[in-house]
Amino acid sequence: MKIFLEDGKSHIDTASGYDLSIPIGGTHPKVKAWYLDDPKIEPVRGEGFIGAVSEGAPVNFRNIFFNPHAHGTHTEGLGHITNKVYSVNDIVHPLFYKARLVSITPSKIKVNGEFDDVITSKQIQELELDLDASEALIIRTLPNGENKLSIDYSNTNPCYLDVGGAKYLKEAGIRHLLIDLPSVDKEKDEGVLAFHHAFWNVPDAPDKFRTITEFIYVDPRIEDGYYLLNLQVAPFENDASPSRPVIYKILKS
Repeated sequence: MKIFLEDGKSHIDTASGYDLSIPIGGTHPKVKAWYLDDPKIEPVRGEGFIGAVSEGAPVNFRNIFFNPHAHGTHTEGLGHITNKVYSVNDIVHPLFYKARLVSITPSKIKVNGEFDDVITSKQIQELELDLDASEALIIRTLPNGENKLSIDYSNTNPCYLDVGGAKYLKEAGIRHLLIDLPSVDKEKDEGVLAFHHAFWNVPDAPDKFRTITEFIYVDPRIEDGYYLLNLQVAPFENDASPSRPVIYKILKS
């Protein structure tokens, strides 16, 4: 189906969306972080009942135990770092956002005697984001391989974003940030979470309507450019929830 955008000069094809999510669970290894074991999906057992058709039950009836921050693609709001746990379910209102997808090779920055992979504020500013063209920024880090679908990031000091970039993103009108990393902040930073705080203006003027989506995967075949983002967030009343970002290429009519 072809849907025209409000300018009347461009459209999207709803049959050609790109799913950026990494699923939770399954038989193959999936991405995870923060020193947790794999998620568990197992049949309910009790009082002579086993929730598995393969074991004689009429239905599959399974419990799922996971952590949205550690297992698979998830979207979080400022309740992730505030005393009051604001639900991400109350934050994402419109279903579609103008978005820009960019690919960035992190810089090597010396931190405490070791070299970290960092997306610097200079690299973010060089994007020259257009206030009218993008409400969301999707960052694909390079190199980009399928290992991002199954890697355990725990104790690997993965790439993160320089806190200076948060100010520019806010000035550029970016309200939704999506990355293919476990966090926008350094894995071990003594709980500072500098980028999270700066992006959400915590504690000075908390912004309840910005989101950060982590653990996405952008297939190498998807070109950088402008898209319409459908940010689908599961309706959990929690600071973070599993999500499925789907992007549609904006085409000239």
